[in-house]
Amino acid sequence: MARPGRHFLQIPGPTNTPDRVLRAMAAPTIDHRGPEFAELGREVLAGLKTVFQTESPVVIYPASGSGAWEASLVNTLSPGDTVLAFDIGEFAEKWAEVARRLGLVVELVPGTWGRGVDPDEVGERLERDRDHRIKALLVVHNETSTGVTSRLPAIRRAIDQARHPALLLVDAVSSLGSIDLRHDEWGLDVTLAGSQKALMLTPGLSFNAISAKALAASKTARLPRAYWAWDAMLAANATGFFPTTPSTNLLFGLREALRMMAEEGLAPCLARHRRLAEAARAAVRAWNLEILCEREDELSPVVTTVVMPDGHDAERLRAITLEQFNLSLGAGLGRLKGRTFRIGHLGDFNEVMLIGTLGGVELGLEAAGVPFRAGGVMAAIEELKTTSGVVS
Repeated sequence: MARPGRHFLQIPGPTNTPDRVLRAMAAPTIDHRGPEFAELGREVLAGLKTVFQTESPVVIYPASGSGAWEASLVNTLSPGDTVLAFDIGEFAEKWAEVARRLGLVVELVPGTWGRGVDPDEVGERLERDRDHRIKALLVVHNETSTGVTSRLPAIRRAIDQARHPALLLVDAVSSLGSIDLRHDEWGLDVTLAGSQKALMLTPGLSFNAISAKALAASKTARLPRAYWAWDAMLAANATGFFPTTPSTNLLFGLREALRMMAEEGLAPCLARHRRLAEAARAAVRAWNLEILCEREDELSPVVTTVVMPDGHDAERLRAITLEQFNLSLGAGLGRLKGRTFRIGHLGDFNEVMLIGTLGGVELGLEAAGVPFRAGGVMAAIEELKTTSGVVS
């Protein structure tokens, strides 16, 4: 059935793809061994370094973020190595499962799906590991299922204070370009991401930013790798090319997205995400609904995960908002299915789009018979007046 108006895609990824990026992707495919492609390759590889805030190499794979998970592991570790993972959400669990399937020993630290990785727990675990059995930590920076952002600088300090040599592998799939992320300054060893979140592309590209320490580890790592091997990729990238057939038209889109981000500026882009997130949370609080994230300093600029009142099904609410208002909200994942819904506020997104989204949620809550207090949209507007310099 045709629905009038635009579809509001407010899941936390894939996000809305701007018209500029879509038009760039519609260009004719070029020879991926020719000089025009080399210019494209060099530009996108350099642009990604700016977003990762790194001078280290960044590699690109035709894959989703799950491919970036695998690449980070097989290039740095050997069969039987122990990794420390943290049960803080659906994607943290899935990354740990990938490690198990690759033949790694996973120590999964129990956690609460409402809090991030605890830096104190990190320090205690590493201080007890006097034999340095733990070779790497798997940390999800922004856990999209829960709306929680882990405190990476504090985690880095905990590792350093324990004087432990473990690699710090960071999933930044939803945080790259939307949350402050400093690959070099924070001592991250592999930072991985995907194209379909704040980078404003369709799914299909994934990334590894690689520290010198991680690159050194790759020389002795013994997990099997062929497609995911960094060495072949880095050798080809030196001249702007790729060792296998690249996703040329996605790279056209990536180039345009990086240009758009450069025009806005990274700092203003990150500030915009924080501002819109605060307004979204102001609405949820005004509705008298619960935000899943428990700590103020771990609230996500990317997504707000909202807990439904007892006896009310989040999937029914999502169905109503889609059918009646052409609004897609994020589903509760894993153990949160049916208990939560998620409001994505990242990527190509502004104040008016947020107000439209929140209006759709408020209409949906009413239509679904969910008990709430009216006024969330106005609370968000008042928040935006304060943070956007709007004069009433």
